Amino acid sequence: MLAPLLDHLRANRDFIANVVAWERIPARPARYGPLPEAVDPRLAAALRARGIDQLYSHQAAAIGAVARGENVVVATATASGKSLVYTLPVLSRLAARPDARALYLFPTKALAHDQEAETAALIAAASLPVAVHTYDGDTPRGKRSAVRAAGGVLITNPDMLHAGILPFHPSWRALFGALEFVVIDEIHTYRGVFGSHVANVLRRLQRLCRFYGSDPRFICASATIANPQEHAERLVEQPFTLIDESQNGAPQGRKDFILYNPPIIDETLGLRASTVLAAKDAATTFLAQDVQTIVFARARQTVELLLGYLRDEMAYLGRGPDRTAIAGYRGGYLPLERRAIEAGLRDGAVRGVVATNALELGIDIGQLDAAVLTGYPGTVASCLLYTSRCV
Repeated sequence: MLAPLLDHLRANRDFIANVVAWERIPARPARYGPLPEAVDPRLAAALRARGIDQLYSHQAAAIGAVARGENVVVATATASGKSLVYTLPVLSRLAARPDARALYLFPTKALAHDQEAETAALIAAASLPVAVHTYDGDTPRGKRSAVRAAGGVLITNPDMLHAGILPFHPSWRALFGALEFVVIDEIHTYRGVFGSHVANVLRRLQRLCRFYGSDPRFICASATIANPQEHAERLVEQPFTLIDESQNGAPQGRKDFILYNPPIIDETLGLRASTVLAAKDAATTFLAQDVQTIVFARARQTVELLLGYLRDEMAYLGRGPDRTAIAGYRGGYLPLERRAIEAGLRDGAVRGVVATNALELGIDIGQLDAAVLTGYPGTVASCLLYTSRCV
């Protein structure tokens, strides 16, 4: 469905006249490595039940480095299976040592809950005696004491670690005393002033771990950036082993990156047509052909504006009764609303979503085929993240 649509766009003179660049990245076959012996046999059996008999080459290399006791940073393309790099060694260790603990740090709640669901599914498939819990601002207060007492994997974010865990470390001594792994995902987001704050939070975390008698290893994941190893070492203040794009064995489908500059509507003033309306037109083109699409906007107000436009367009095209087929996603939505939208994206019930970067970071959203960016997001890394599922 998508390839003929792109060919139609290329043949459209009005559209192509405003295309600044059209880059087509060809498909790439997979490269594999053997499943490391350090992986628990029950996890290996669960992977085989999913049709995974061997790992991608970068996954095998990273897990081997973790097994040797090294801190590891993995910097490969989005959707290359980085979550298995930390999930397999962490769950294998926790299964072998039931009193051990692991801490996962994700920058957004959407990603945290997505990874909790994936981790819990793998634990259930392998029948491992390991628990996984999320502790963030959405966690009901009545459940927080139970989460503090529970073992296994704790999933949170840097803000909650700073404000809700570290200041109350006596209540979390079971975590700090048995912490073996700290997983930090999407480390490229921790840059600038915010990154310096996160570095200080991690410094406090390590100091408390030493006080309570633990010395955790760090596993970091990043999008493709220029200096992932240097960045991880400055963030955590420990040496790291780098697994980068040169070792990436994940397959890649064909991707088309199209840079579209809205046409000039006032030559005297040099004014161009609205980027919001251009994004609306692009998203409508995909949604009208039932291509599951995500539209990114930088502001919450723009999200709601585009959401209304797209729903009206679909209604005009005769596809308006089910308004839940196109959803918005931004800060300010209730937790249950966000979870329902995420589930709809995975199972295909939600065909289009208009979102801020609250939905940017690594969430697994199934069969998504097209991403429309309303303006340049500010960095190349964010641009690659936004378009990671665009075929």
